[in-house]
Amino acid sequence: MTLIFKIVPRSLWQTAVDHGVFPGAPVDLADGFIHFSTAEQARETASKHFAGQSDLLLAAFDAESLGEALKWEPSRGGALFPHLYGKLAPAAALWVRELPLAPDGTHTFPEIDR
Repeated sequence: MTLIFKIVPRSLWQTAVDHGVFPGAPVDLADGFIHFSTAEQARETASKHFAGQSDLLLAAFDAESLGEALKWEPSRGGALFPHLYGKLAPAAALWVRELPLAPDGTHTFPEIDR
């Protein structure tokens, strides 16, 4: 199983849970796909795109379970990032955990390799 991760504001995730579907955050909707990160990419994604933001969640998904709608595409420096071309069922998350801010303003990640 290949784990991939979505960093999402709690309010957006709660709305998705309430409606049974996550269409994407504003950046996802603008780009036409839902952005995910691998375990190796998640911290950089948080620092680059979510710096200083609180009330975030980290949701883990099994990449293979997302089927053919998930594409691995080059991004930052040529690294392959997982992008989902479609809507996401919040119920497909293996787990969802808090992504709190540390006193230094960085995010404190849970163990994300399982």
